[in-house]
Amino acid sequence: MVDRLANSEANTRRISIVENCFGAAGQPLTIPGRVLIGEGVLTKLCRKKPKARQFFLFNDILVYGNIVIQKKKYNKQHIIPLENVTIDSIKDEGDLRNGWLIKTPTKSFAVYAATATEKSEWMNHINKCVTDLLSKSGKTPSNEHAAVWVPDSEATVCMRCQKAKFTPVNRRHHCRKCGFVVCGPCSEKRFLLPSQSSKPVRICDFCYDLLSTGDMDRCQPTRSDSYSQSLKSPLNDVSDDDDDDDSSD
Repeated sequence: MVDRLANSEANTRRISIVENCFGAAGQPLTIPGRVLIGEGVLTKLCRKKPKARQFFLFNDILVYGNIVIQKKKYNKQHIIPLENVTIDSIKDEGDLRNGWLIKTPTKSFAVYAATATEKSEWMNHINKCVTDLLSKSGKTPSNEHAAVWVPDSEATVCMRCQKAKFTPVNRRHHCRKCGFVVCGPCSEKRFLLPSQSSKPVRICDFCYDLLSTGDMDRCQPTRSDSYSQSLKSPLNDVSDDDDDDDSSD
């Protein structure tokens, strides 16, 4: 099915429409053999609050962006090569339902569909695309994934020292290795994580000590799904800030 669509006019036209929706700031998406599998709005658990994002699944990449005008305009385009993707289902908890993790070496995050059926369809299609890509390339699935950041709302005090309270002055920071929300004094060090950045990135003291001694496995979070906060804030159909503060601490 995918092979038949690869060079069809209908597929080329659909991809061109997606390109145009991202405008000049988006990267070109039309290449030989690429097929648009499906699209839809998913709720992405961002650092500050859950937000609606438009996702496009191709046979080789996953693309998402902020919704400016539904079906007409998107910005802040993100492109994720599917060869590097692993997905894991998330148990329903409160209002956070029908979710799964999208994990890659450079970035990992949680998304939620509107219904269980949508979740199943998304996960099945993503897994099928990843399996087909790895089969064709002969590569093995990536076993290294960036930590999923714990949302700001999950932590009123530093998750490492358990003492420092967060205020407008005492800011929250995120360890790039474990994803915990930590205070400044607990995350003053930097460490080179090549899969995430070409420059040393902020990590907590706990992970720094383990990384320095080569005990990297213990740097993973002690809880895998830190999503106990419900979706209390209304979702924004129009983007009004950064996707999830990638450039911030």
